Amino acid sequence: MNTAGKAPHDSVLIIGTVDTKPDEIAFLRDCVVEAGGRAVIMDVGVRDQTRFAPDITNRDVAAAAGLTLEEVAASADENVAMQAMTRGAIALTLRAFREGRAHGILVLGGTMGTDLALDVTAALPVGVPKFLVSTVSFSHLVPPERLAPDLMAILWAGGLYGLNSLCKSSLRMAASAVVGACRSAAPLATDRPLVGVTSLGTSALRYIVALKPALEQRGYEVAVFHSTGMGGRAFESLAAQNKFAAVLDLCLQELANDVHGSIVTAGGDRLENAGRLGIPQIVAPGAIDMIDMPTWKDTPEVYADRPRHEHNRLIASVISTAQERRAVARAIVRKLAAAQGKVKVIVPREGIQEWDREGQPLHEPEAHRAFVDEFVGGLRTPIEVLELDGHINDASFIDAVLATFDDWVKAGIIPPGTPAALPASPSV
Repeated sequence: MNTAGKAPHDSVLIIGTVDTKPDEIAFLRDCVVEAGGRAVIMDVGVRDQTRFAPDITNRDVAAAAGLTLEEVAASADENVAMQAMTRGAIALTLRAFREGRAHGILVLGGTMGTDLALDVTAALPVGVPKFLVSTVSFSHLVPPERLAPDLMAILWAGGLYGLNSLCKSSLRMAASAVVGACRSAAPLATDRPLVGVTSLGTSALRYIVALKPALEQRGYEVAVFHSTGMGGRAFESLAAQNKFAAVLDLCLQELANDVHGSIVTAGGDRLENAGRLGIPQIVAPGAIDMIDMPTWKDTPEVYADRPRHEHNRLIASVISTAQERRAVARAIVRKLAAAQGKVKVIVPREGIQEWDREGQPLHEPEAHRAFVDEFVGGLRTPIEVLELDGHINDASFIDAVLATFDDWVKAGIIPPGTPAALPASPSV
């Protein structure tokens, strides 16, 4: 690709507390420069003492939050103080990206810095390189709903107090990664409307095998999200940024997990953001009958006598009771009732994942009927409901989804797809 004449996209905004981590931030700055990038440092510490002058001072950050640094530092609650600095950091970060002074972001921190980093990175659009070096990267302390869908992270091992060869290795990798990402990052394509679809692997839910190419043939880009917690989090984050022309939210297992208190959750706003923004939604209750848990932990005593399916060494599922499914049905109904856009619900009467078919280990037809009764009975106009005499993995389900999609395109509810460009005619 010819890049002649183009301004380099290699400026990295480094955010950290210069008052407490000056050596680490200076080392990151040097690593960014060694990797061929340019470093812009933002100090979010609350003390009026620094070993070197950052490009964006902590006084600038406090002022962006409407406070003086002295007012922030005077807070008796360090959490309140850091939340104020977070507000200022978000405002100045967004300004730096708007003005082209930064192309990627690299945040360094322990739990305090990570708390700030999660909000700052989540405020940036998808496609902007975001890298977190944290003492709690990949920890259960970090709730999924706070993660930007394209956030990259590395554990800051051995780096709590001062530099050593171990933590230098992590910092150097992070700096090189974000510089490389800045140079190669590209904005989301806008040539075709984007449709978001939720699903599981094809051993459980198979509709996507036929659904994705059918939508692509209609001129849409299709993004499929794996509904195992973080996939749904990314789906909701993009919906909240109004990136989808329509959503086919056909697997709500994460919502069911959230109702049951499972850690395999996408957060409390699952099934809310598309409706809040009026994005058209075709919804089905795929896999809501399973409760997920880590395979590597003992089955909770409350589930000990239930059929259990171990999908792999990471994730296992037990079947839910009729009463538990009724609770999930009420939660789905409540969320859909708040939707501001068009909603159609397709309810397969014969089952909602492959292992609940007759003869399979999670077959519980009476419990499924209890869910269907509670779910359909709770839905109200203007939500459209189609009760399908079939299974979610049957061809009739795919046909029903596509028929609704096509009707909404004809009605102008979903924007039309963009036909694929024809190949250029060979020159004579």
